[in-house]
Amino acid sequence: MPWFLAIPMLAGANGLRTLTPIAVLCWFAYTGHLPVTGTWAFWITNPICVVVFTLLALGELIGDKLPQTPNRIDTFPLLARAIFGSGVGAVLALTLGAGVVAGALLGAVSAVAGAFLGFYLRRYLTVGGKIPDFPVALAEDVITISLSICAVYFATP
Repeated sequence: MPWFLAIPMLAGANGLRTLTPIAVLCWFAYTGHLPVTGTWAFWITNPICVVVFTLLALGELIGDKLPQTPNRIDTFPLLARAIFGSGVGAVLALTLGAGVVAGALLGAVSAVAGAFLGFYLRRYLTVGGKIPDFPVALAEDVITISLSICAVYFATP
């Protein structure tokens, strides 16, 4: 898969869940399926990073269902999504031989776009479509995990 499709797919998933895409990247790198050894992104192969990002992603999957969780398009959550989208975009661009800066910018834009798309689609389904929020949130989880795995899997050599 070309970088200009893989990066928006992975970073767009950041718009739904901030930490799942980086956790997926860490797992792929840790298992040797993402070639980052000898690059600035080597740190994602560290078992501590894999465990920390996995636990944080699991916590986010749980926390998203809580009523006090802020909207993803509020300032801080949106900024976090843009930063992590930029990071996963840069790492994926590095492994695909694309420009890291272009990957970071595309990742940030895709994460913000994914956040707005996810927010308004979820609102449409729950408020307009009268579907309970919990099943919609679970579907978002499945979509995020699936998009993240597919983007990295099909982008790795």
